[in-house]
Amino acid sequence: MGETIRCVHCGCVFERNPRIKTQRQRARKRQWQREKLLSDPDYKANQCDCQKAWHNRHPGYYKAYCKRHPGKSQHNRLLQRWRNSRRSAGKQIAKMDALPQKVILIPAS
Repeated sequence: MGETIRCVHCGCVFERNPRIKTQRQRARKRQWQREKLLSDPDYKANQCDCQKAWHNRHPGYYKAYCKRHPGKSQHNRLLQRWRNSRRSAGKQIAKMDALPQKVILIPAS
């Protein structure tokens, strides 16, 4: 009989089985990664570089995914609208091309 332990994340009691990867293990990994990203700027920069490299190796992936899964794309749009509606009126999502830009030219002397 295995050791009985309580999950730190969900609080349920279960018998430990080292051969099974569970949601608890994934939750611990996500928590570790979240804390590591906040505390280690080198780790964060490496993760960012890896994501950029993946995107460069797979151009057009997300457009193709949206075409293959129109239902999920629509669902994500609805969720984003809902998240946007929960924001206060003063905190809109910034879009680079929608912001009024004021350019001041200073002559070099």
